[in-house]
Amino acid sequence: MPTETIIFEELIRKDTLNADEILSRRSFYWLEKDGLKVLVCRKLEQVGFTNGFSTRLGGVSDFPKNALNLAGFGEDSEENIMENRRRFLSFFGKELTLATAWQVHGADVKVIQSLQEAKDGNSRYDALISNLNGILVGVKTADCVPILIGDAVNKVYAAVHAGWRGTLQEITKKTVQKMIDLYGSKPRDLICAIGPAAVSKYEVGPEVVEAFVERFPIESKVFLKPSRLGHAFLNLHKANFQQLLSCGVLTENIYVAPFCTLERTDLFFSYRVEKKIYGKVGRLLSVIGKL
Repeated sequence: MPTETIIFEELIRKDTLNADEILSRRSFYWLEKDGLKVLVCRKLEQVGFTNGFSTRLGGVSDFPKNALNLAGFGEDSEENIMENRRRFLSFFGKELTLATAWQVHGADVKVIQSLQEAKDGNSRYDALISNLNGILVGVKTADCVPILIGDAVNKVYAAVHAGWRGTLQEITKKTVQKMIDLYGSKPRDLICAIGPAAVSKYEVGPEVVEAFVERFPIESKVFLKPSRLGHAFLNLHKANFQQLLSCGVLTENIYVAPFCTLERTDLFFSYRVEKKIYGKVGRLLSVIGKL
């Protein structure tokens, strides 16, 4: 079983020699096809949930080239994004409806109860829940944390987008609570995968530091590390891990991808790194559902 030592061991950097071993210990593996590469949480898959965290590889977008940009219509053409989504969804072996939302860095959770609701991507939410077959709920990120949650007993599933604002508003905790309230989920039955995000030297300023310390006076000591005067490095993986624990999710049921988007722009998009270089940034998709 994973321990906190395993969960937060070293990140996989470009020169890491034991990358496959680290992934395996954390219950992740790579799925590759036609130049695309998707990170899959094995444990979610074992309990019946199709899932995947996209990378930037194998697409048609100019970010800067051959990038699998899966969102951001203001910075890419609709044709490119739709082709990239077609390629990404082809990984899952069956025609599935992708359900997303217009993300606003809030803490509202959308419950999808019909195919029609799944097709509406313009509603403003930062987490999605469903129990329907044939649907993938997905969240878009480029440094923020994607979290996929599956109820191994009731077969309810969720995708969460948690940047520092959403984390501060406890969107992960609110999503779990909605699964409990609406579907009778029990925290001990939840399997959670925390995907690639900005976790290494993700620096925030005094106002953000103060807000986190005020809201999480004890827990913030775990995920905030002082950097320069008034600033700190915010580990979004650890912050959302703590929220899951506070809901009653078991430590051994939380799997954390060992990648930092700031460091691994060869694999993932990073808003902080790339926006100032290219003037635009691609978006990743993290999805979960059931056939």
